[in-house]
Amino acid sequence: MEGNLEEYPLLIGQTGALKGQRWPLDKPLVIGREATCEVVIPDRQVSRFHARLMPTPEGVILEDMGSKNGTYCNGNPIANPVALKDGDMLQIALAGQFIFLTSDATMPLTESASRPGRLHLDLRSRRVWVNQQQVDPPLSALQFHVLQVLCERQGQVVDRQGLIAAAWGDDQMIGVSDQALDALIRRLRDRLAAIDPTHSYIVTVRGHGLRLDNPPSD
Repeated sequence: MEGNLEEYPLLIGQTGALKGQRWPLDKPLVIGREATCEVVIPDRQVSRFHARLMPTPEGVILEDMGSKNGTYCNGNPIANPVALKDGDMLQIALAGQFIFLTSDATMPLTESASRPGRLHLDLRSRRVWVNQQQVDPPLSALQFHVLQVLCERQGQVVDRQGLIAAAWGDDQMIGVSDQALDALIRRLRDRLAAIDPTHSYIVTVRGHGLRLDNPPSD
């Protein structure tokens, strides 16, 4: 399969020795302990051939290959092949975590949203910096989606339903409570405050929603 590798979906390592490594999904990719796998995790919890990602015209399919300790998508064990969505978190037993990005997730944020402020997002790697210090461990997919929407609409108030749709997706947002969003925002604020306790980046506008307050970098 030919073409620019940046056009393809990506698998990005989030933990251990594989953290930050990227694999373009331009062909089938097997994760396992066996040295012949495309992604090798040398851990006894990982089966020799543990899981496979299969690009198809309809998207990338993740399947468990009969592993002993399981393959997880967003914390849920998978028994049957599943179609991956942008931002899905993959877990291989307890030994490795990866994030799946579709090709359109590599588009950069606007200049105003990504560069001048203390808070900076890299959509390609799903990394976040506050005052030039990287947020580590990485934000969850839900937390990142909310922060991404607020950054893209920096200074604007985003209503709660818009944030719920961004975080959970249109298909899963039905039934998500305000309490669930509040808990998500609280955890996100705590993660940012752990690095920069001097400023509240996510501001609640009562009766309307939330907005991002991203002051200029020092």
